[in-house]
Amino acid sequence: MAAQQQKQQKIDGKQEELEEFQHGPFPIEQLQLGCMNLVMDLKLEVQTDSREPKQPRKNTFPAAAPFAASGCLLPRRPPRSRANQTRVRPTSQTRARVPPGLVDPHQPVTRADPRQPAPTRDLDAGLCTVEAVAYSPRKDLLQIKGISEAKVDKIIEAASKLVPLGFTSASQLHAQRLEIIQITSGSRELDKILEGGIETGSITELYGEFRSGKTQLCHTLCVTCQLPLDQGGGEGKALYIDAEGTFRPQRLIQIAERFGLNSADVLENVAYARAYNTDHQSRLLLEAASMMVETRFAIMIVDSATALYRTDFSGRGELSARQMHLAKFLRSLQKIADEFGVAVVITNQVVAQVDGSAIFAGPQIKPIGGNIMAHASTTRLALRKGRGEERICKVISSPCLAEAEARFQVCSEGVTDVKD
Repeated sequence: MAAQQQKQQKIDGKQEELEEFQHGPFPIEQLQLGCMNLVMDLKLEVQTDSREPKQPRKNTFPAAAPFAASGCLLPRRPPRSRANQTRVRPTSQTRARVPPGLVDPHQPVTRADPRQPAPTRDLDAGLCTVEAVAYSPRKDLLQIKGISEAKVDKIIEAASKLVPLGFTSASQLHAQRLEIIQITSGSRELDKILEGGIETGSITELYGEFRSGKTQLCHTLCVTCQLPLDQGGGEGKALYIDAEGTFRPQRLIQIAERFGLNSADVLENVAYARAYNTDHQSRLLLEAASMMVETRFAIMIVDSATALYRTDFSGRGELSARQMHLAKFLRSLQKIADEFGVAVVITNQVVAQVDGSAIFAGPQIKPIGGNIMAHASTTRLALRKGRGEERICKVISSPCLAEAEARFQVCSEGVTDVKD
Protein backbone atom coordinates (compact mmCIF):
# COMPACT_ATOMS: atom_id res chain seq x y z
CA MET A 1 0.00 0.00 0.00
CA ALA A 2 2.82 2.37 0.87
CA ALA A 3 4.57 1.54 -2.39
CA GLN A 4 1.45 2.43 -4.36
CA GLN A 5 1.15 5.75 -2.54
CA GLN A 6 4.79 6.55 -3.34
CA LYS A 7 4.22 5.77 -7.01
CA GLN A 8 1.10 7.97 -7.05
CA GLN A 9 2.98 10.82 -5.36
CA LYS A 10 5.77 10.49 -7.91
CA ILE A 11 3.29 10.71 -10.81
CA ASP A 12 1.48 13.67 -9.23
CA GLY A 13 4.81 15.42 -8.75
CA LYS A 14 5.70 15.03 -12.42
CA GLN A 15 2.27 16.36 -13.38
CA GLU A 16 2.76 19.44 -11.17
CA GLU A 17 6.23 19.91 -12.63
CA LEU A 18 4.84 19.92 -16.16
CA GLU A 19 2.12 22.41 -15.20
CA GLU A 20 4.76 24.69 -13.66
CA PHE A 21 7.03 24.57 -16.71
CA GLN A 22 4.14 25.12 -19.07
CA HIS A 23 3.95 28.74 -17.90
CA GLY A 24 7.71 29.28 -17.79
CA PRO A 25 10.00 30.84 -20.43
CA PHE A 26 10.83 27.56 -22.14
CA PRO A 27 10.50 26.71 -25.86
CA ILE A 28 7.51 24.60 -26.85
CA GLU A 29 9.83 21.76 -27.97
CA GLN A 30 11.09 21.36 -24.39
CA LEU A 31 7.55 21.22 -23.06
CA GLN A 32 6.54 18.64 -25.64
CA LEU A 33 9.47 16.37 -24.85
CA GLY A 34 8.80 16.86 -21.15
CA CYS A 35 5.35 15.47 -21.68
CA MET A 36 6.90 12.57 -23.57
CA ASN A 37 9.04 11.85 -20.50
CA LEU A 38 5.88 11.69 -18.43
CA VAL A 39 4.36 9.22 -20.87
CA MET A 40 7.50 7.10 -20.73
CA ASP A 41 7.59 7.22 -16.92
CA LEU A 42 3.99 6.08 -16.75
CA LYS A 43 4.87 3.13 -18.97
CA LEU A 44 7.84 2.25 -16.79
CA GLU A 45 5.69 2.30 -13.66
CA VAL A 46 3.50 -0.51 -14.94
CA GLN A 47 6.37 -2.81 -15.94
CA THR A 48 6.73 -5.82 -13.67
CA ASP A 49 9.97 -6.46 -11.83
CA SER A 50 10.21 -9.96 -13.28
CA ARG A 51 10.33 -8.67 -16.82
CA GLU A 52 13.80 -8.65 -18.37
CA PRO A 53 14.93 -5.08 -19.18
CA LYS A 54 14.95 -4.45 -22.89
CA GLN A 55 18.12 -3.20 -24.49
CA PRO A 56 17.83 0.21 -26.19
CA ARG A 57 16.99 -0.17 -29.85
CA LYS A 58 20.00 0.82 -31.90
CA ASN A 59 19.45 3.30 -34.67
CA THR A 60 20.97 1.64 -37.70
CA PHE A 61 20.22 4.60 -39.93
CA PRO A 62 23.41 6.31 -41.16
CA ALA A 63 24.58 9.52 -39.57
CA ALA A 64 23.27 12.76 -40.96
CA ALA A 65 25.02 14.43 -43.87
CA PRO A 66 26.83 17.75 -43.25
CA PHE A 67 23.72 19.85 -43.84
CA ALA A 68 21.84 18.04 -41.10
CA ALA A 69 24.23 19.35 -38.47
CA SER A 70 23.96 22.97 -39.53
CA GLY A 71 21.00 23.76 -37.27
CA CYS A 72 18.64 24.37 -40.19
CA LEU A 73 14.91 24.49 -39.70
CA LEU A 74 12.76 21.43 -40.06
CA PRO A 75 10.50 21.28 -43.11
CA ARG A 76 7.81 23.60 -41.89
CA ARG A 77 4.26 22.58 -41.17
CA PRO A 78 1.41 24.63 -39.71
CA PRO A 79 2.75 25.29 -36.19
CA ARG A 80 0.73 23.65 -33.47
CA SER A 81 1.66 26.35 -30.97
CA ARG A 82 0.55 29.98 -30.72
CA ALA A 83 1.06 32.16 -33.77
CA ASN A 84 3.71 34.33 -32.09
CA GLN A 85 5.80 31.34 -31.11
CA THR A 86 8.81 30.49 -33.26
CA ARG A 87 11.14 27.55 -33.48
CA VAL A 88 14.32 27.87 -31.43
CA ARG A 89 17.61 26.95 -33.04
CA PRO A 90 19.99 24.90 -30.87
CA THR A 91 22.34 27.28 -29.05
CA SER A 92 24.27 27.19 -25.82
CA GLN A 93 21.81 29.64 -24.28
CA THR A 94 18.72 27.61 -25.10
CA ARG A 95 20.31 24.36 -24.00
CA ALA A 96 21.33 25.91 -20.68
CA ARG A 97 17.70 26.71 -19.92
CA VAL A 98 16.57 23.08 -19.92
CA PRO A 99 15.01 22.64 -16.45
CA PRO A 100 15.67 19.62 -14.22
CA GLY A 101 13.58 16.62 -15.07
CA LEU A 102 13.20 17.54 -18.74
CA VAL A 103 15.40 16.48 -21.61
CA ASP A 104 17.30 18.60 -24.10
CA PRO A 105 14.97 19.01 -27.12
CA HIS A 106 17.97 18.86 -29.46
CA GLN A 107 19.06 15.39 -28.28
CA PRO A 108 17.38 11.99 -28.76
CA VAL A 109 14.83 11.08 -26.11
CA THR A 110 16.70 8.48 -24.07
CA ARG A 111 17.49 7.84 -20.43
CA ALA A 112 20.89 8.88 -19.16
CA ASP A 113 20.96 6.29 -16.39
CA PRO A 114 22.08 2.95 -17.91
CA ARG A 115 20.71 1.09 -14.89
CA GLN A 116 17.17 2.04 -15.85
CA PRO A 117 15.45 0.07 -18.61
CA ALA A 118 15.10 1.94 -21.87
CA PRO A 119 11.75 3.73 -22.24
CA THR A 120 9.45 1.68 -24.43
CA ARG A 121 8.29 3.70 -27.38
CA ASP A 122 5.93 0.85 -28.19
CA LEU A 123 6.25 0.46 -31.94
CA ASP A 124 3.10 -1.64 -31.89
CA ALA A 125 1.19 1.45 -30.78
CA GLY A 126 3.24 3.87 -32.87
CA LEU A 127 3.48 6.43 -30.06
CA CYS A 128 6.76 8.24 -30.57
CA THR A 129 5.74 11.86 -30.03
CA VAL A 130 3.43 13.85 -27.79
CA GLU A 131 1.33 14.63 -30.84
CA ALA A 132 0.85 10.92 -31.49
CA VAL A 133 -0.51 10.53 -27.97
CA ALA A 134 -2.78 13.57 -28.27
CA TYR A 135 -4.15 12.48 -31.65
CA SER A 136 -4.78 8.86 -30.64
CA PRO A 137 -8.28 7.75 -29.63
CA ARG A 138 -8.69 6.69 -26.03
CA LYS A 139 -9.55 3.14 -27.04
CA ASP A 140 -6.19 2.77 -28.81
CA LEU A 141 -4.30 3.84 -25.68
CA LEU A 142 -6.28 1.37 -23.58
CA GLN A 143 -5.08 -1.46 -25.82
CA ILE A 144 -1.47 -0.87 -24.77
CA LYS A 145 -0.57 -3.64 -22.37
CA GLY A 146 -0.08 -2.58 -18.76
CA ILE A 147 -1.74 0.85 -18.83
CA SER A 148 -4.94 1.26 -16.83
CA GLU A 149 -7.85 3.56 -17.60
CA ALA A 150 -6.81 6.01 -14.89
CA LYS A 151 -3.31 6.31 -16.31
CA VAL A 152 -4.65 6.68 -19.83
CA ASP A 153 -6.78 9.60 -18.65
CA LYS A 154 -3.75 11.25 -17.05
CA ILE A 155 -1.67 10.73 -20.19
CA ILE A 156 -4.39 12.27 -22.37
CA GLU A 157 -4.78 15.20 -19.98
CA ALA A 158 -1.03 15.88 -19.93
CA ALA A 159 -0.71 15.62 -23.72
CA SER A 160 -3.72 17.84 -24.40
CA LYS A 161 -2.15 20.65 -22.36
CA LEU A 162 0.88 20.71 -24.65
CA VAL A 163 -0.75 20.08 -28.04
CA PRO A 164 -3.42 22.66 -28.92
CA LEU A 165 -6.51 20.84 -30.14
CA GLY A 166 -9.03 23.69 -30.05
CA PHE A 167 -10.10 26.45 -32.39
CA THR A 168 -7.89 29.11 -33.94
CA SER A 169 -8.63 32.12 -36.11
CA ALA A 170 -8.41 31.99 -39.88
CA SER A 171 -5.81 34.78 -39.81
CA GLN A 172 -3.55 32.70 -37.58
CA LEU A 173 -4.00 29.69 -39.81
CA HIS A 174 -3.19 31.81 -42.85
CA ALA A 175 0.03 33.01 -41.22
CA GLN A 176 0.96 29.42 -40.41
CA ARG A 177 0.24 28.26 -43.95
CA LEU A 178 2.64 30.86 -45.31
CA GLU A 179 5.48 29.06 -43.52
CA ILE A 180 4.89 25.75 -45.31
CA ILE A 181 7.59 24.96 -47.85
CA GLN A 182 7.40 23.15 -51.17
CA ILE A 183 9.98 20.69 -52.48
CA THR A 184 10.92 21.20 -56.10
CA SER A 185 10.13 18.42 -58.55
CA GLY A 186 13.13 19.23 -60.73
CA SER A 187 10.96 20.73 -63.49
CA ARG A 188 10.08 24.41 -63.54
CA GLU A 189 6.92 23.81 -65.54
CA LEU A 190 5.74 21.18 -63.09
CA ASP A 191 6.60 23.38 -60.11
CA LYS A 192 4.61 26.19 -61.70
CA ILE A 193 1.29 24.32 -61.66
CA LEU A 194 2.10 23.05 -58.14
CA GLU A 195 2.84 26.63 -56.98
CA GLY A 196 6.37 25.79 -55.94
CA GLY A 197 6.52 22.01 -55.73
CA ILE A 198 5.39 19.15 -53.51
CA GLU A 199 3.78 20.52 -50.36
CA THR A 200 5.03 19.41 -46.95
CA GLY A 201 2.61 18.31 -44.26
CA SER A 202 0.17 16.68 -46.69
CA ILE A 203 -0.27 13.65 -48.96
CA THR A 204 0.39 13.94 -52.69
CA GLU A 205 -0.77 11.05 -54.89
CA LEU A 206 0.79 10.25 -58.26
CA TYR A 207 -1.16 7.83 -60.42
CA GLY A 208 -0.76 6.69 -63.99
CA GLU A 209 0.04 3.78 -66.26
CA PHE A 210 3.37 2.00 -66.26
CA ARG A 211 6.26 4.08 -67.60
CA SER A 212 4.42 7.33 -66.97
CA GLY A 213 7.21 8.75 -64.78
CA LYS A 214 5.93 8.06 -61.26
CA THR A 215 9.01 6.24 -59.96
CA GLN A 216 11.42 8.60 -61.72
CA LEU A 217 9.73 11.58 -60.10
CA CYS A 218 10.07 9.86 -56.73
CA HIS A 219 13.80 9.31 -57.32
CA THR A 220 14.22 12.98 -58.18
CA LEU A 221 12.38 14.05 -55.02
CA CYS A 222 14.75 11.90 -52.93
CA VAL A 223 17.55 14.21 -54.09
CA THR A 224 15.81 17.58 -54.28
CA CYS A 225 14.50 17.26 -50.71
CA GLN A 226 18.14 17.50 -49.56
CA LEU A 227 18.72 20.86 -51.25
CA PRO A 228 18.77 24.11 -49.24
CA LEU A 229 15.50 25.96 -48.78
CA ASP A 230 16.55 28.77 -51.12
CA GLN A 231 17.04 26.21 -53.91
CA GLY A 232 13.61 24.64 -53.50
CA GLY A 233 14.69 21.85 -51.17
CA GLY A 234 13.63 20.76 -47.71
CA GLU A 235 17.04 20.41 -46.02
CA GLY A 236 16.12 16.95 -44.81
CA LYS A 237 16.44 13.25 -45.48
CA ALA A 238 14.17 11.02 -47.52
CA LEU A 239 12.42 7.82 -46.48
CA TYR A 240 11.50 5.40 -49.26
CA ILE A 241 9.17 2.39 -48.92
CA ASP A 242 9.42 0.25 -52.04
CA ALA A 243 6.57 -2.17 -52.71
CA GLU A 244 7.45 -2.91 -56.35
CA GLY A 245 11.22 -3.39 -56.20
CA THR A 246 11.94 -0.53 -58.61
CA PHE A 247 14.21 1.63 -56.42
CA ARG A 248 17.69 2.06 -57.93
CA PRO A 249 20.44 3.88 -55.95
CA GLN A 250 22.45 4.54 -59.11
CA ARG A 251 19.67 6.84 -60.30
CA LEU A 252 20.19 8.96 -57.19
CA ILE A 253 23.89 9.27 -58.02
CA GLN A 254 23.09 10.51 -61.53
CA ILE A 255 20.53 13.02 -60.25
CA ALA A 256 22.85 14.22 -57.47
CA GLU A 257 25.50 15.15 -60.04
CA ARG A 258 22.98 17.39 -61.78
CA PHE A 259 22.41 19.41 -58.58
CA GLY A 260 26.06 19.44 -57.55
CA LEU A 261 25.55 17.30 -54.45
CA ASN A 262 27.94 14.75 -53.03
CA SER A 263 26.61 11.38 -54.19
CA ALA A 264 27.82 9.55 -51.07
CA ASP A 265 25.99 11.99 -48.79
CA VAL A 266 22.86 11.76 -50.91
CA LEU A 267 22.77 7.97 -50.59
CA GLU A 268 23.41 8.14 -46.84
CA ASN A 269 20.44 10.48 -46.45
CA VAL A 270 17.91 8.11 -48.01
CA ALA A 271 16.40 5.46 -45.74
CA TYR A 272 15.13 2.53 -47.81
CA ALA A 273 12.90 -0.42 -46.95
CA ARG A 274 11.29 -3.07 -49.15
CA ALA A 275 7.68 -3.95 -48.30
CA TYR A 276 6.66 -7.56 -48.94
CA ASN A 277 3.00 -7.58 -47.90
CA THR A 278 0.36 -5.15 -46.72
CA ASP A 279 0.89 -5.90 -43.02
CA HIS A 280 4.63 -5.41 -43.40
CA GLN A 281 3.99 -2.17 -45.27
CA SER A 282 1.93 -0.88 -42.34
CA ARG A 283 4.53 -1.94 -39.78
CA LEU A 284 7.17 0.01 -41.69
CA LEU A 285 5.22 3.19 -40.96
CA LEU A 286 5.63 2.58 -37.23
CA GLU A 287 9.37 2.20 -37.67
CA ALA A 288 9.44 5.29 -39.87
CA ALA A 289 7.79 7.36 -37.14
CA SER A 290 10.41 6.17 -34.66
CA MET A 291 13.21 7.21 -37.04
CA MET A 292 11.70 10.64 -37.61
CA VAL A 293 11.87 11.35 -33.90
CA GLU A 294 15.64 10.94 -33.96
CA THR A 295 16.65 12.68 -37.18
CA ARG A 296 15.36 15.22 -39.67
CA PHE A 297 13.30 14.00 -42.63
CA ALA A 298 11.78 16.16 -45.36
CA ILE A 299 9.86 13.60 -47.43
CA MET A 300 8.40 10.12 -47.19
CA ILE A 301 7.68 8.13 -50.36
CA VAL A 302 5.61 4.96 -50.77
CA ASP A 303 5.98 3.41 -54.23
CA SER A 304 3.43 1.97 -54.72
CA ALA A 305 0.84 2.30 -51.96
CA THR A 306 -1.65 -0.06 -53.62
CA ALA A 307 0.47 -2.66 -55.42
CA LEU A 308 0.45 -5.17 -52.55
CA TYR A 309 -3.26 -4.69 -51.89
CA ARG A 310 -4.04 -5.97 -55.38
CA THR A 311 -2.33 -9.28 -54.61
CA ASP A 312 -3.02 -9.74 -50.88
CA PHE A 313 -6.76 -9.11 -51.33
CA SER A 314 -8.30 -10.72 -54.38
CA GLY A 315 -11.89 -10.88 -55.54
CA ARG A 316 -14.99 -9.01 -54.47
CA GLY A 317 -15.28 -11.14 -51.35
CA GLU A 318 -12.25 -9.40 -49.84
CA LEU A 319 -13.02 -5.94 -51.18
CA SER A 320 -14.39 -4.66 -47.88
CA ALA A 321 -11.40 -5.96 -45.91
CA ARG A 322 -9.02 -4.47 -48.45
CA GLN A 323 -10.60 -1.03 -48.27
CA MET A 324 -10.62 -1.05 -44.47
CA HIS A 325 -6.94 -2.02 -44.35
CA LEU A 326 -6.08 0.59 -46.98
CA ALA A 327 -7.99 3.28 -45.08
CA LYS A 328 -6.00 2.57 -41.90
CA PHE A 329 -2.74 2.66 -43.84
CA LEU A 330 -3.59 6.01 -45.42
CA ARG A 331 -4.68 7.39 -42.06
CA SER A 332 -1.29 6.42 -40.63
CA LEU A 333 0.40 8.29 -43.47
CA GLN A 334 -1.64 11.41 -42.71
CA LYS A 335 -0.73 11.20 -39.03
CA ILE A 336 2.97 11.10 -39.96
CA ALA A 337 2.50 14.16 -42.16
CA ASP A 338 0.73 15.99 -39.34
CA GLU A 339 3.17 15.02 -36.58
CA PHE A 340 6.46 15.57 -38.40
CA GLY A 341 5.53 18.02 -41.16
CA VAL A 342 7.07 15.87 -43.89
CA ALA A 343 5.84 15.71 -47.46
CA VAL A 344 4.19 12.33 -48.06
CA VAL A 345 4.22 11.17 -51.69
CA ILE A 346 2.46 7.96 -52.70
CA THR A 347 2.20 6.39 -56.13
CA ASN A 348 -0.87 4.54 -57.28
CA GLN A 349 -1.53 2.05 -60.03
CA VAL A 350 -4.44 2.21 -62.45
CA VAL A 351 -6.92 -0.26 -63.88
CA ALA A 352 -8.64 -0.24 -67.27
CA GLN A 353 -12.36 0.41 -67.07
CA VAL A 354 -14.01 -1.49 -69.91
CA ASP A 355 -17.68 -0.68 -70.52
CA GLY A 356 -19.97 0.18 -73.40
CA SER A 357 -18.21 3.47 -74.13
CA ALA A 358 -14.90 1.66 -74.60
CA ILE A 359 -16.11 0.38 -77.97
CA PHE A 360 -15.88 3.90 -79.42
CA ALA A 361 -13.36 5.75 -77.21
CA GLY A 362 -11.18 2.88 -76.02
CA PRO A 363 -10.75 1.65 -72.45
CA GLN A 364 -10.64 4.35 -69.78
CA ILE A 365 -8.24 4.10 -66.86
CA LYS A 366 -8.99 4.89 -63.25
CA PRO A 367 -6.78 4.76 -60.15
CA ILE A 368 -6.89 1.87 -57.70
CA GLY A 369 -8.40 2.40 -54.26
CA GLY A 370 -11.70 4.02 -55.12
CA ASN A 371 -13.10 6.77 -52.91
CA ILE A 372 -10.90 5.74 -49.97
CA MET A 373 -7.79 6.76 -51.88
CA ALA A 374 -9.41 9.85 -53.41
CA HIS A 375 -10.46 11.26 -50.03
CA ALA A 376 -7.13 10.52 -48.34
CA SER A 377 -5.01 12.39 -50.90
CA THR A 378 -4.65 16.14 -50.41
CA THR A 379 -3.29 16.68 -53.92
CA ARG A 380 -3.94 14.23 -56.73
CA LEU A 381 -1.79 14.26 -59.86
CA ALA A 382 -2.36 12.15 -62.98
CA LEU A 383 0.68 11.27 -65.10
CA ARG A 384 0.56 10.02 -68.66
CA LYS A 385 3.01 9.36 -71.46
CA GLY A 386 3.72 11.81 -74.24
CA ARG A 387 6.08 11.60 -77.18
CA GLY A 388 9.39 9.88 -76.53
CA GLU A 389 10.57 10.70 -73.02
CA GLU A 390 8.02 13.47 -72.61
CA ARG A 391 5.47 13.10 -69.82
CA ILE A 392 2.36 15.11 -68.96
CA CYS A 393 1.17 15.85 -65.43
CA LYS A 394 -2.36 17.06 -64.70
CA VAL A 395 -3.72 18.38 -61.40
CA ILE A 396 -6.87 16.34 -60.78
CA SER A 397 -7.87 17.54 -57.32
CA SER A 398 -6.42 19.93 -54.77
CA PRO A 399 -7.84 22.29 -52.14
CA CYS A 400 -5.81 25.22 -53.49
CA LEU A 401 -4.43 24.34 -56.95
CA ALA A 402 -6.27 25.03 -60.18
CA GLU A 403 -6.73 22.26 -62.73
CA ALA A 404 -3.79 22.54 -65.10
CA GLU A 405 -1.31 20.50 -67.12
CA ALA A 406 2.47 20.64 -67.43
CA ARG A 407 4.97 18.84 -69.62
CA PHE A 408 8.20 17.43 -68.27
CA GLN A 409 10.92 15.07 -69.43
CA VAL A 410 12.55 12.01 -67.88
CA CYS A 411 16.25 11.64 -68.64
CA SER A 412 19.43 10.47 -66.94
CA GLU A 413 19.33 13.60 -64.74
CA GLY A 414 15.87 12.76 -63.45
CA VAL A 415 12.81 14.92 -64.03
CA THR A 416 13.61 18.04 -66.07
CA ASP A 417 11.87 20.52 -68.35
CA VAL A 418 11.17 19.48 -71.91
CA LYS A 419 14.00 20.48 -74.21
CA ASP A 420 12.50 21.89 -77.39
